[in-house]
Amino acid sequence: MLLKSVIFHYHGLDEQEKQDLDKTALELNAHEEYRWAMDFVATDYVTAFDRARFFLNDIIGDYQKEKRIELINMVWQANNLKGYVTEMEATAMLKLARDWNVQKELIKLVLN
Repeated sequence: MLLKSVIFHYHGLDEQEKQDLDKTALELNAHEEYRWAMDFVATDYVTAFDRARFFLNDIIGDYQKEKRIELINMVWQANNLKGYVTEMEATAMLKLARDWNVQKELIKLVLN
């Protein structure tokens, strides 16, 4: 929930993105985690991405490579639901992909 939330908030959360977050929380039965992620972002919107990046790197950095690719792809696909990905969102995802050592895989997914 934090990963999607922080990417969606990177440029400002729009209604379609909020609906996607609501749907994801419902599908995953992750309402508490969703509230936590939204509070995390709201604590300091300006630093939310960098704080989340540090937090997620500490956790996701140890995941299997396939899982890291799956997570970055999930966010890419969620952003594509609205029909476009902003430059800011793409930059945020590239930073995370670089941190997680899956930048080549993200670029391959984007090109497909």
